[in-house]
Amino acid sequence: MSEVKSKYLVDERGYFGKFGGAYIPEMLYPNVEELRSAYLEIIETPAFKADFEQLLKDYVGRPTPLYHAARLSETIGAKVYLKREDLCHTGAHKVNNTIGQILLAQALGKKRIIAETGAGQHGVATATVCALMGIDCIVYMGEIDMARQKPNVERMKILGAEVRAAKSGSKTLKDATNEAMRHWINNPQDTHYIIGSVVGPHPYPDMVARFQSVISEEIKWQLEEKEGKTSPDCVVACVGGGSNAAGAYYHYLDDEQVKLVAVEASGLGNDTGKSAATTALGREGVLHGSRTILMQTDDGQVVEPYSISAGLDYPGIGPFHAHLFDSGRADFVGVTDEEAMKAGVLLSRTEGIIPAVESAHAIAALHKVSFESDDIVVVNLSGRGDKDLETYIKWGKY
Repeated sequence: MSEVKSKYLVDERGYFGKFGGAYIPEMLYPNVEELRSAYLEIIETPAFKADFEQLLKDYVGRPTPLYHAARLSETIGAKVYLKREDLCHTGAHKVNNTIGQILLAQALGKKRIIAETGAGQHGVATATVCALMGIDCIVYMGEIDMARQKPNVERMKILGAEVRAAKSGSKTLKDATNEAMRHWINNPQDTHYIIGSVVGPHPYPDMVARFQSVISEEIKWQLEEKEGKTSPDCVVACVGGGSNAAGAYYHYLDDEQVKLVAVEASGLGNDTGKSAATTALGREGVLHGSRTILMQTDDGQVVEPYSISAGLDYPGIGPFHAHLFDSGRADFVGVTDEEAMKAGVLLSRTEGIIPAVESAHAIAALHKVSFESDDIVVVNLSGRGDKDLETYIKWGKY
């Protein structure tokens, strides 16, 4: 984790511009304050860095390849590289963060881990590192997500995690997060909550972004090897909460020559009431402990999101991305279910890579951005499609 200073990153108060902070109930304050006061000191020690880097290399399988997708490039009309986070152990970028947080939890003396998950990849990554370190693990998952991501539920159970269903509200990621926070309030002393994205109260958005920044750190030197320069013309990534995008953008935030494209899930269309496109439909407010942008009614009630992708089915974005949107640093693009699924099949047939449906949204956005023929575009391929085969089968148009 190389140190990066940027006007787009968190300040000493825990804010990204006007977004962020820790809007939490009094009962949760000791948990968050313990973490806030200790995390930087712990993760910046030589011993922590050595353990983190060793596990990323020998256990996760980093560095992940930066692959020139030649046939896809012909279709898009630009030189497209895929950052292959789908090749990480457990099948997605999520494990970069869970490795960092399990080491942090151990340093804090915690004996139990809780987590929330939507698509299941963060849950699997959390269960994986808990098995690795011999720590008890409870994962909260929406009842609907448990049904549509059953293989990942079974993976978590095989790894020894207890999976608890969130049965309230939309029974998806938002509600799983609510249940996990309730658990943490009731078990402050021995439990660490591994949040899976750049959401939640400070210091989580900053901490998760730091752990994921290995993605753009690798892109820089890999691109220099392949193209003789460290910066692409454009970086594209899907955004639900936004951890994979935060990692892909991290080292390019202040390089204004690099276009940042954030891809949101428009579901059945932004005018249908079945969407998760936060920046198109949302406004400022507080969600899960931070000030950010979220979809809400006039009286402040959270609007239920919808996406064919369980990992993008979230009613807000993290404060990291809210600041990028508000400042104009990143361009936000909406992609519908249909567009994403077609893009997933396109990548499968041009490159032999079946992407997660989340990642397919990022591929679809390539058709919505104007490129020059010599532009170098990096797409963060955040996860592989194994977990989404049922979704592809149900869609069926391949």
